[in-house]
Amino acid sequence: MLYYTNTHFSSVITASVSIITSLTVLFVGLVIFMENRNPSSTMAWILILALVPVVGFIFYLLFGQSYRKRRKFDRKALQDAQMYLSFKNQDQRSDYSNFPVNQQKMFHLANNIAKSHLSLSTHTKVLTNGGMTFAAIVEELNKATHHIHIEYYIYRDDEIGKQIQNILLQKAKEGVKVRFLFDAVGSYKLPESFIEEMRAGGIEAIAFDPVTFPLFSSKVNYRNHRKIIVIDGQVGFIGGLNVGDEYLSRSTTYGFWRDTHLLVTGEAVRTLQFIFMTDWYHMTGKTYSNQAYVPPVLTDGKEDGAVQIIASGPDQQITAMKNLFFSMITSAEKSIWVATPYFIPDDDIFTALRVAAMSGIDVKILFPKKPDKWLPYLASHSYFPGLVDSGVNIYEYERGFMHSKILIVDGVMASIGTANMDMRSFHLNFEVNAFLYDTESTEQLVADYEADLADSVRLDSDRIKNRGYVVRFLESAARLMSPLL
Repeated sequence: MLYYTNTHFSSVITASVSIITSLTVLFVGLVIFMENRNPSSTMAWILILALVPVVGFIFYLLFGQSYRKRRKFDRKALQDAQMYLSFKNQDQRSDYSNFPVNQQKMFHLANNIAKSHLSLSTHTKVLTNGGMTFAAIVEELNKATHHIHIEYYIYRDDEIGKQIQNILLQKAKEGVKVRFLFDAVGSYKLPESFIEEMRAGGIEAIAFDPVTFPLFSSKVNYRNHRKIIVIDGQVGFIGGLNVGDEYLSRSTTYGFWRDTHLLVTGEAVRTLQFIFMTDWYHMTGKTYSNQAYVPPVLTDGKEDGAVQIIASGPDQQITAMKNLFFSMITSAEKSIWVATPYFIPDDDIFTALRVAAMSGIDVKILFPKKPDKWLPYLASHSYFPGLVDSGVNIYEYERGFMHSKILIVDGVMASIGTANMDMRSFHLNFEVNAFLYDTESTEQLVADYEADLADSVRLDSDRIKNRGYVVRFLESAARLMSPLL
């Protein structure tokens, strides 16, 4: 009798769990269906929920609740719009008739979806790799007299991290206002003692969107991937390098670290300041828009092409970075050169690259041979066969780990910044890129890209087609996960 009772009770529990699980999966599936997402994303979610309900539900809690994202970041978008009025660029020139038509379209698109005016009073300098980048950063930080604003996705407490920390502490001691914003997830290894030392020294240090219960919060998925430094409102830095010794090629795991950063002076620094300030206001409710933080632009009267600084993120109704990349790609007449450590495009970008290659345009993708994260690495490779069959040339960088995030069109128009050519950068992360038109920096990016090709090997179609079944399976499984991000 006791055995029968226990068995019956166990059966009731099992049936109840099964019913609750089924109802939960049906409810979540209905919610996803009614959100009118991209069809591939919708089908991927429903498939995962059907095959592995418990895992799928957990993933949905972490990554899938787009309605919570909209509700959270709609407020930030409104705050940003209100702050925008006090940070308008001084150069409001609207006659760009001397620029090529495809560039004029980019100017207007960027202004409409990202509120970024074109600057003709900005100078930029390409900083190739960590040695040149951190030397320039240290030099400019030491010159600061009024304020330093610094924002990073990853900041480590290693040698270079402590060197910069010491400079910031010294500057704070001298009376310079230092504000430090770091992503709570990207910099999760940064010790609290390191942050407290900064705060004790007079530095305002704030974590971007801390996650208290990561297993039950979608906040873990929407991260601040930006790397920004603004010094006295006159000098700025933007690019692919975080703060850590590996970015100086000191890691035994990655060896040589290939990356690209940009030093910015002139009017476009105001836009970098605005982006930092909107992120700072999002976390603190404080803003600083007086002349000390937005000083008159110091220029030498010489024009060096045009520059637009573009911010993108989940607070935008229209995804700025994806649409600007798409516009650049479809406007190409001669060449499209891409460098990215993660290549997980959506259907629009994937098709645009294939069509461009089949139209006779020189399409190159530079990708690391050595991965730092296996899931995106495998997912990236699943796109290669279709691209190669269309005439796209894919190169694996062999000298070390390639982390540059570059898009160059026709050798005259370029994008450099924090955004990868992947869905996370397009839809989930807060990113920032500089778009360059006929600048000396564009020429330098072209030269660096050509040098990188010399350290790379082109993938041939036979090698791609002869991949083993296990590798293909893993790539397909990884690709299936990509729309879920």
